[in-house]
Amino acid sequence: MKVVAMPIEVVAWFDKEGIPHPVRFRVTTKDCEEKVVKIHKVMTSEMEKLAGNVMYIFNCMSVINGIERGLQIKYEIDTCKWILFKI
Repeated sequence: MKVVAMPIEVVAWFDKEGIPHPVRFRVTTKDCEEKVVKIHKVMTSEMEKLAGNVMYIFNCMSVINGIERGLQIKYEIDTCKWILFKI
């Protein structure tokens, strides 16, 4: 997987403990077009503390351009921002 670290907009639901569960996200490509990607399966989810920033990391499977690919998205708790980290 290649590190891209792009900001994304995510549709997610939160359980009673406040843990997010991503459903789909929208990303702006290099051609300035917006693409919506549905998350088919969350393979793993874990919490990471890096340089004082607490983040949830989700390793997911999605179909992009007709090809099933693995990707990693991160949710930063303090700023409530989502990042497409690896694709």
